[in-house]
Amino acid sequence: MEEKVFQADIREVIGKQVRALRRSGRLPGVIYGRHIGSLPISLDFREATYKLHGVSSSQLVKVIVNKRDAHTTLVREKQRHPVTGVLLHVDFQAVSLTEKLRAMVTIDMHGEAPAVKEYNGILVTGYEQIEVESLPGDLPERITIDISGLKEIGNAIYVRDLVVSDAVQILTDLNELLVIVTPPTVGLTEEEKAEEAAEGEPEVIERGKREEEDF
Repeated sequence: MEEKVFQADIREVIGKQVRALRRSGRLPGVIYGRHIGSLPISLDFREATYKLHGVSSSQLVKVIVNKRDAHTTLVREKQRHPVTGVLLHVDFQAVSLTEKLRAMVTIDMHGEAPAVKEYNGILVTGYEQIEVESLPGDLPERITIDISGLKEIGNAIYVRDLVVSDAVQILTDLNELLVIVTPPTVGLTEEEKAEEAAEGEPEVIERGKREEEDF
């Protein structure tokens, strides 16, 4: 995948003053890490919004500050307006390519489950992300699972079934469920079916260090 590069400037304003910064077309952010502390930055709002689309929490991106200082980072948090969904702030974690780190990796499903078509089974997903540890350069941006092998009701895929590089250690419990085909639900409303499917599904919280700011 093509490397994503962000151009940023050192940000002098903080707190409530960032509202004026946003109105001028800039997106406030911060780069933080064990070796650099916390570095307030701002980015071009339109460019950053476009480039951040689809970036996973385990994808390495480069942030160049003041056109000279390049930082290899992970996007740790994207703060959005609770009503409009507009980006308000972004956190980048600077990483060392020689030090292992932990990150959440998104699970993508590929293919079609025959049990859904043949037996009207219901595809229920569990974990949508797993936690791994590796050197930054070995982090998978996503892990794809093929669900075309789910041929019978009750067939499932667990974390233990994932195939990853030997350089990547999976930290999530290997017995956690990723996807399962359940019997068709009879006699329930669509709302009740949705509630039943969602019951027990874990909430995935994107990790990061949010800078406290007013909207």
